[in-house]
Amino acid sequence: MAFSESEKDRIIEMAWEDRTPFEAIRVQFEISEGEVIKLMRRELKPKSFRLWRKRVNSGVSQKHLKKRNPDINRFKCSRQRAISGNKISKR
Repeated sequence: MAFSESEKDRIIEMAWEDRTPFEAIRVQFEISEGEVIKLMRRELKPKSFRLWRKRVNSGVSQKHLKKRNPDINRFKCSRQRAISGNKISKR
């Protein structure tokens, strides 16, 4: 699937954030975890990619819903305003 530069930037930003699960990326962009990993491998420097993968697979990251606290049932912070068209509303 071909993404615009702004869509790629948004996917990378979401993938880099530890608390944003891969399922949230799937909902917004309809791409699987494997496709996100391929995109990150292609777009990041090799060292940055390795650090990201190490963090995602560590206990610190909550990229997988199985690792998250079951009480968390949302994709975004409760204080964040609604997202429309993948643009976060400014305060």
